[in-house]
Amino acid sequence: MPAKPISLMGAHEIRVRLGGVSRQRAYQITTRADFPKPVADLAQGKIWLTEDVETWMKAHRPAADDADEM
Repeated sequence: MPAKPISLMGAHEIRVRLGGVSRQRAYQITTRADFPKPVADLAQGKIWLTEDVETWMKAHRPAADDADEM
């Protein structure tokens, strides 16, 4: 049985997904205690599991989901 592909997001993808917030605002959000922990900290920055970020967004940023449906 093939392994399920892993979907990852970096800070840029999170910024876009949050509606184009600034780098500073994305940093503020991703360092919150209730934001998912990154799965790795690379030279280019931290990366998160897309599933974890999407789950957090559904709970904390429901308006961002509504904007995607338009």
